[in-house]
Amino acid sequence: MSQQLRIELDRTSPVPLYHQVAQAIQSAIDDGRLAPGELLENEISLATRLGISRPTARQALGDLVDKRQLIRKRGVGTHVAPVTIHRPITLTSLHDDLSKIGKSPTTVVLEHEVVPASQVVAAALDVPEGTDVVRLRRLRLAADEPIAIMTNFLPTAIAPTRDELEADGLYDCLRGRGVKPRIARQRIGARTATAAEARMLGEGPRAALLVMERTAFDESGAAVEFGQHIYRASRYTFDTTLFAS
Repeated sequence: MSQQLRIELDRTSPVPLYHQVAQAIQSAIDDGRLAPGELLENEISLATRLGISRPTARQALGDLVDKRQLIRKRGVGTHVAPVTIHRPITLTSLHDDLSKIGKSPTTVVLEHEVVPASQVVAAALDVPEGTDVVRLRRLRLAADEPIAIMTNFLPTAIAPTRDELEADGLYDCLRGRGVKPRIARQRIGARTATAAEARMLGEGPRAALLVMERTAFDESGAAVEFGQHIYRASRYTFDTTLFAS
């Protein structure tokens, strides 16, 4: 059943009616009155109920579709879009960032094993190729929805246990061991998901993924972890602020 949201319009305001409608729907999404996946009434019903023209109702819904707050599907209707995680590009863990915005992060540890460092991993951690390192592979969920698959390589001396990683973020675990990540090199790109990745993340075949590689260093300049992470592009964005030189 579609949701008929209570919307009050100020027809004396200089703010266009379509924008007032869009703002009312956006506010309902932000405060939880409209939940992800919820079906909205169609533009004809919305226009009739509010006493506005159909093009005005269409523009209000269209603006929110353009902002990825709503999803419009032919023959199905207009739904509230799934939650998108907006993450600042700072040296924090995904677990910490999700906790700060109230998204209830949980972790499934898929792998926790000692492996010989490959050429790429050895170069990132500044150790001889073949050195024993701990490989971690985790599925991160936000409010029980899969968001990312994260693979990290760490020196064996500082690697957290499986139990620690299921309870806390990687950087929290490192800080608990006296290791303080201070600076990192990071590279962000994109690719399509493999069949296995798509199934694990709840995406369709060959869905778009954001990919990120990061090497973090402690206060002394020693490499403490090398990560290769993939994120659902439909649920995840990186935010950054740019400054002119």
